[in-house]
Amino acid sequence: MSYTITRAFSAATFDEIDARTRKALAEKGFGVLTEIDVQAVMKKKIEAEMPGYRILGACNPQMAYQAIQIEPRVGAMLPCNVLIREIEGAIEVSAVDPVASMSAIDNPRLHAVAGEVRDMLAAALAAI
Repeated sequence: MSYTITRAFSAATFDEIDARTRKALAEKGFGVLTEIDVQAVMKKKIEAEMPGYRILGACNPQMAYQAIQIEPRVGAMLPCNVLIREIEGAIEVSAVDPVASMSAIDNPRLHAVAGEVRDMLAAALAAI
């Protein structure tokens, strides 16, 4: 089972794809709660050079609330991470597959919510 939903874009810059990703997520009801510029962190902390690599912590409040009501400790696995990274000749966007990540929890009701969130994330990535 793949653990991400992924698309690559060859005719746009990192910043353009970042903006389009945020817009697509917002249109599907997700907000960005956290942002980690891994490229900048690695440069600052260990003086490592690497291509653009940004992690957005996306959350749909309604779906997160529903998941927390079903499984209170699920917050350890939230928010849904969306990765934007530079690859050879393109910018790649990968969202965590909630079905894959929630498969570690034995709760069919939670799996149903994860399926809904996966569909929403897939639609967001399709809209970029």
